[in-house]
Amino acid sequence: MAFVFEELDFQHTPLGDISLRRRAEPRLAGRIVYEVKLNDDFLMSSLFTESEIQLARLGLAPLSGALDVVVGGLGLGYTAITALENPAVRSLRVIDVMQPVIDWHRQGRVPLGEALVADPRTTLMQADFFAVAASPDGSFDPAAPEAKVHAVLLDIDHSPRHWLNPGNQAFYGETGFRHLAAKIHPGGVFAVWSNDPPDADFTRLLGSVFVDPQTHVVPFPNPYTGGESSCTVYVARTPAG
Repeated sequence: MAFVFEELDFQHTPLGDISLRRRAEPRLAGRIVYEVKLNDDFLMSSLFTESEIQLARLGLAPLSGALDVVVGGLGLGYTAITALENPAVRSLRVIDVMQPVIDWHRQGRVPLGEALVADPRTTLMQADFFAVAASPDGSFDPAAPEAKVHAVLLDIDHSPRHWLNPGNQAFYGETGFRHLAAKIHPGGVFAVWSNDPPDADFTRLLGSVFVDPQTHVVPFPNPYTGGESSCTVYVARTPAG
């Protein structure tokens, strides 16, 4: 088997250098893996997708009826495409601060890009999710400032305590959460992914604004360790009207 490595794109951004890479994984008989890096941080790998898939499934599971959904963080598109598999989803707005990441999907450079962009329910929006979510005014839709959504699925930072950008920290507090909750319908969902084990303090923080915060540990196989790794998905709801 010939080893394959290709850098598909590399760009400078205000947050650092971002790159999209494609390589063969010798541990998996040459399976092709896509990876996104920001400086020295790995943002996403197509080798580990169960957490993104379960964020969408667990976040939308409590809801019914026609759903308007926001995903914070595009990555390689696994959370977004899983949300679209739910037939109740009426609209999906994916917000990412990195224009190159959005361009990769529109240009079909990543495996899920064409399917995601082709779905008429999808809107890709270049913006700082945290600035929009924590704003005391407006909504996630610039054209409809009074509009609310039924679910917000967040997968940007490594965890609520390990941020890609130090400026994101301000969102993870009671004030930021209250502004976010005001943009979600009563009884709607806020779900957030974390690479860390369950954090009781963060669960209590969610409970100060949202109701019934649930913690889900998501296991997945790790070919690098030969064992199993896990992440955490938090799901909480806005108070019913």
